[in-house]
Amino acid sequence: MKYIEIDEELYRFIASKTERIGESASDILRRLLNLSVENVDISLPASISQPSLESESAASHHPVFNQAKAAVEKIIAEQNSTGQYNPADEQTASPATIDFDAIVSQHLLSQQKGAVGRFMHLLASLETTARSDFDKVLNVQGKGRLYFARSKQALLNSSQSSNPKEIASSGFWVTTNNNTAKKQTILTEVLEHLGCDSERAKSIAEHI
Repeated sequence: MKYIEIDEELYRFIASKTERIGESASDILRRLLNLSVENVDISLPASISQPSLESESAASHHPVFNQAKAAVEKIIAEQNSTGQYNPADEQTASPATIDFDAIVSQHLLSQQKGAVGRFMHLLASLETTARSDFDKVLNVQGKGRLYFARSKQALLNSSQSSNPKEIASSGFWVTTNNNTAKKQTILTEVLEHLGCDSERAKSIAEHI
């Protein structure tokens, strides 16, 4: 597998075409180009490919690379001209409906270590799905105590025993020293803040 560099606009466009959690940029491009996604080697490369620095016969001039690049640029140009896509509008665009069922994977949950691991996994999956809406978790608080913050220190300032952990690499931190029942309550509140109905929220939280 080759790794290539793309500009910010192309990256945002490709990301906007994501249809499922965990879908890679390669999968998205293959889908857009109607190429098969089966039997694709996903091993990590020994080095990062930089097409702009390679020779005329290198990967930057490979037919599939050129086809993918041309196709994406054409789609962006067409959608920009019709007002369908504008990367600058992403911050103000209405968020997509969150698929709450998609955050629960029995297989992945079974690989987590204890209630803390399952709690963190569900929050990380939810953060990936909710994207910009995830900052609503900051509204979930206890009496005189923070449950979520944008820094480890903020949670420690609220409670020295909070045992803060970062939710994946999102920049959001959560306290983890609560018992399992409390973790379920916190996750239920988070889900409700993000628009999940109460019964489904409780059902998802029970996976902790």
